Amino acid sequence: MSFDSLGLSPNVLQAVAEAGYAQPTPIQAQAIPVVLQGRDIMGCAQTGTGKTAGFTLPMVDILASGRARARMPRSLILEPTRELAAQVAENFETYGKGSRLSYALLIGGVSLKDQEVKLMRGVDVLIATPGRLLDHFERGGIMLSDIKVLVVDEADRMLDMGFIPDIERIVKLLPTSRQTLMFSATMPPEIRRLAQQFLKDPVSVAVAPPASPAASVTQGLCEVRGADKRDALIELIAAENVKNALIFCNRKRDVDALYRSLKKRGLSVGALHGDMDQATRLDTLEGFKRGDVTLLVCSDVAARGLDIAGLSHVFNFDVPTHAEDYVHRIGRTGRAGMTGRAFTFATPEDWKFLSAIEKLIGKAIPRVAAAKSSEPSEVPIETPRPKESSPSAVEPAGERRRSPRRRDSEPKSTSQLPRPTRQDRSSAAGDDASAPPASGFGDHVPAFLLRPVRPITLDDEPATVAGP
Repeated sequence: MSFDSLGLSPNVLQAVAEAGYAQPTPIQAQAIPVVLQGRDIMGCAQTGTGKTAGFTLPMVDILASGRARARMPRSLILEPTRELAAQVAENFETYGKGSRLSYALLIGGVSLKDQEVKLMRGVDVLIATPGRLLDHFERGGIMLSDIKVLVVDEADRMLDMGFIPDIERIVKLLPTSRQTLMFSATMPPEIRRLAQQFLKDPVSVAVAPPASPAASVTQGLCEVRGADKRDALIELIAAENVKNALIFCNRKRDVDALYRSLKKRGLSVGALHGDMDQATRLDTLEGFKRGDVTLLVCSDVAARGLDIAGLSHVFNFDVPTHAEDYVHRIGRTGRAGMTGRAFTFATPEDWKFLSAIEKLIGKAIPRVAAAKSSEPSEVPIETPRPKESSPSAVEPAGERRRSPRRRDSEPKSTSQLPRPTRQDRSSAAGDDASAPPASGFGDHVPAFLLRPVRPITLDDEPATVAGP
């Protein structure tokens, strides 16, 4: 199948050809004709399948006729992060070359006044994060009564980040006659409830099992102690033919710490997390895409939707606490028909999160040895779990649980127990038997208590007391 058979206009087809794409991906082949028909869509596709183009391409054609008015955008695309919003904007720049569509990007970290100027000129496509969109609405800088098409992208990520109440509020401000497109990589019950609430007679489009990693990504798991993770990471980077790689950490402070550590070791590395200002984040991403740095240590702000051409590796320095994030992280590599490699470093404390990941993807992640070989082993090793019957799980090392005594063998009172001698106590404490006994408590008796006492008789004269 080619793009020519999907019903797109010649201008869009030319833009697609100039971008170097000849055949649509499965999600694009199924979604584009439905969107052009004006139907609502509930799309479920794993990351890296090209679903962004699945809604941007037909939107360019749908919005080709008509004109936007001041502060009244004609379409709205909601994204959970600034990076995803910026990437969607890049798609409209690429595919909307032959059209006169205008767009505005409403994200945090950018001047509100500059965004207000664009809104006043009128925009056809509004790409926004929920929080910044509501900021403009509450200031009276935007009206949402003319929205023709609504796109809720990465709906499961919206759920994880707590944006669902904001989205519900935004949807109430939109006209009921709109066309709604919702896309999600996973389909938890909350997302299904939202789909029933927002969509009208939707067409379901699913091109892969929910939350399944791409087959083009080779996975591996390195079981290490927490103190050895950095050394194991460096050894694995040296063993692999790393062209460029994302290294994911769970916390922002760990991103900074690992970045400084790798920098001191002379590696080409950058850092990216949500506390950085927007200009720095964009500059860092552009530098990584240009190849200025080889390794990018990042938080989950880079786990969704970032399309970095030819990314060879993903390293999960920390096991993600949400199983779905694992799929999104490793989905940054092995994209657009290329192969990729993804490795995760797990400590014994990560067994709960690792178990949830393996349950989600339906198989065990092959174990690898970081120092010796990076090839996944044929037989996966069982994930270590503390057992209730294991003494080491509840008692200090070197101690054993004593077997319960039989009731008839227990002494009835402590008076029947033999009293330990000084030598027994000394040897039990590990002291030298020849050493003198300790003084103060125990066997030492003060000398005045051992002096003989002469009895007092009636013949004894009373003691005289000298007068003043």
